Amino acid sequence: MAKEATDRTTIDLFANEKRRGRPRTNPLPREQQLKVNKRNQIQRDKAKGLKRIELKVSQELYDALNREALASNISRSQLIELLLLKQIDC
Repeated sequence: MAKEATDRTTIDLFANEKRRGRPRTNPLPREQQLKVNKRNQIQRDKAKGLKRIELKVSQELYDALNREALASNISRSQLIELLLLKQIDC
């Protein structure tokens, strides 16, 4: 049987070969890591008393919000919250 360079099923053939790249530090696949991180973020936000609001806007408005947030040195989320608070006088 010939040794194929792309075949990784027979680990014993490649035991002394160095693998390139950064070593894995998390045993979960990337998809699972994203789910865990999102769940943790939601729990942190909930503990802070934050509620999630989702809205869809045009690209022009999105760019304008980003520019204004950058100029004000705050996040886009904080800018939107400030604008909403001003609008409803809360």
